[in-house]
Amino acid sequence: MNHFNITVMKFIGAHVSAAGGVENAPVNAHIIGATAFALFTKNQRQWEAPPLTQKSIDTFKANREKYGYTPSQILPHDSYLINLGNPDSDALEKSRNAFLDEMVRCQQLGLDRLNFHPGSHLNKISEEESLLLIAESINMALERTQGVTAIIENTSGQGSNLGYTFEQIRFIIDHVNDQSRVGVCIDTCYAFTAGYDISTPEAFAKTFSHFDRVIGFKFLKGIHLNDTKKGLGSRVDRHENIGDGLLGIEPFRLIMTDPRFNGIPIILETPDESRWAEEIKMLMKFANAKE
Repeated sequence: MNHFNITVMKFIGAHVSAAGGVENAPVNAHIIGATAFALFTKNQRQWEAPPLTQKSIDTFKANREKYGYTPSQILPHDSYLINLGNPDSDALEKSRNAFLDEMVRCQQLGLDRLNFHPGSHLNKISEEESLLLIAESINMALERTQGVTAIIENTSGQGSNLGYTFEQIRFIIDHVNDQSRVGVCIDTCYAFTAGYDISTPEAFAKTFSHFDRVIGFKFLKGIHLNDTKKGLGSRVDRHENIGDGLLGIEPFRLIMTDPRFNGIPIILETPDESRWAEEIKMLMKFANAKE
């Protein structure tokens, strides 16, 4: 049962700890007053992890139900080690196997999406060749799983990371065979540092109009809500707490009052976790003021 007030269609939370087991993530989300949450289903800095136990799976599902979270309010994140566009065939296979394992974990937990950074060409192949490898990697994982959507997160374009333009993300989507199981997550910090201005109402409207034309809001399945320490188009990804960075409060208020962002997990990844509860309250206040 969903315990939350569904008249307010903004699901707001943070990337909470799953230390001690994935089953603790819904509890940690509840403690900070979140109506959405993100988690790692395994250690994000290791290639391999023990399989989820049936006890962990059952307790996760029970806690999710107990605190009223539906799968559409949860945005799992994959390991930072995975590079689905890796030009090295052995390294690519390692990444593909790890990505499939993460998709399977989501499926076991009854979750319907997995967020991932698309990948990097490592200056060894062209952007297009790497984007095609990413799409092929997604296709392979989708063929071997059910019910889980692959969610491509935009990037700041730091180093050789791909996915920093809406056109690159669209290119990947266009090469995915089952487009009902591919989606997009927009990180506000990464969008800004990649060159998409969202800091004023005019710039915000222009950027998301461009997003809708190139990708389409029907593919938007999550938001990572972060302010930024670095400037517009800097191509450097450094998150900051809401209102403390170069974005200021305005874009966050705009997201909260825009119905195009309804019904998807909106996730804080801001550096000071002690402020998550107050940031969630502030964002909910924005949403309630409009809706």
